[in-house]
Amino acid sequence: MEYPTKVKMTGGQKRLLFGAIFLMATSAIGPAFLTQTTVFTEQFLSSFAFAILVSIIIDIGAQLNIWRILTVTGKRGQDVANEVFKGLGTVIAVLIVLGGLAFNIGNVAGAGLGLNAMFGLDVKIGAVITGLAAILIFSSKKGAKVMDVITQILGALMLITVAVVMIKVNPPYGEAAYRMFAPKDAAALVLPIITIVGGTVGGYITFAGAHRLIEDGMTGKENLPFVTRAANMGILTTGFMRLFLFLAVLGVVATGVKLNPDNPLASAFQFALGDIGPKIFGLVLLAAALTSVIGAAYTSASFLRSFHPFFEKYNNIVIIIFIVFSTLVFVSIGKPVKLLILAGAFNGLILPITLSAILIASQKKSIVGDYKHPKWMLGFGILAVIVTIFAGYMSLQGLGQLWNS
Repeated sequence: MEYPTKVKMTGGQKRLLFGAIFLMATSAIGPAFLTQTTVFTEQFLSSFAFAILVSIIIDIGAQLNIWRILTVTGKRGQDVANEVFKGLGTVIAVLIVLGGLAFNIGNVAGAGLGLNAMFGLDVKIGAVITGLAAILIFSSKKGAKVMDVITQILGALMLITVAVVMIKVNPPYGEAAYRMFAPKDAAALVLPIITIVGGTVGGYITFAGAHRLIEDGMTGKENLPFVTRAANMGILTTGFMRLFLFLAVLGVVATGVKLNPDNPLASAFQFALGDIGPKIFGLVLLAAALTSVIGAAYTSASFLRSFHPFFEKYNNIVIIIFIVFSTLVFVSIGKPVKLLILAGAFNGLILPITLSAILIASQKKSIVGDYKHPKWMLGFGILAVIVTIFAGYMSLQGLGQLWNS
């Protein structure tokens, strides 16, 4: 049985809705998201639209299952996993915190690169400024509410900026629409699909919005319409950002332009906009990286809140420590390549394990009570597990490169 969807929202509920949507979406839209989309677009041209469409369908399957089950139970991901199999939630929490920490170092670096492109600042100085900005957000007692507003503003800024570039370059819309359903070589797009699915709902990202809703008490069956709407809109927001970016880059490379492999998106923006292009790229990169810093820190810290009352009571302080540590590691030792490869392996492995636990939980009355989880949603979730198992396998290949380097 589904529940009524026509519910008038208060101002606070609207802020929470869009806060959860943009927290999840902007957590996914980081430096790696921008680079992967650009590189795959140059490689596959219009056919990459097919990979985007398939990834959105799989992402919705993963997000709907996780958001609905967690909010129905009112428990965070690690707690539900512990009820499915004792100790599993603890293992998942450790993996997500370690992976989130490593990726946050890359996010801080990305923000530093964005400020460097915009103002010529030293990358490490830019990273410190970014870290301080993120710390200020969580220094407030209303840090979560401030986070909601900041992620919405920066998320909208990214969407609008990339959409303007897309319109400016006038990509082959018709060809892209056709190839979305009839790619030239669908088999060749398996790896891109797996990669972007892992980057959109892997690791901590898939829990960001759900944990935000739980924190504000948006739990129980009566709030499922709200939760479902937030999950769908979060994935669609991420999907539109990837689609706009894909079309913006496609409008450049379809003319035969070869992008600079060292910084493909910056070169695409320069071809599209001229001398101001790199500065616009810097703005997009800064917004993407800063929001990912916020999302990674907030969500990773939320996985510690079940360990000890200290983490619950001093959650904002834990988040600040997380950000400070990430910034100091980057400033002191630079880009930690090996750590990021290891984090990538963690990221690929976490989602199939966690989603499997959530799907098992959805069938246990001892966990969800009298809630009946839709069978079609369960099927979507199983499909997402299968795909992300492949993502985990592919990410583990990075470990071989790690030890051989």
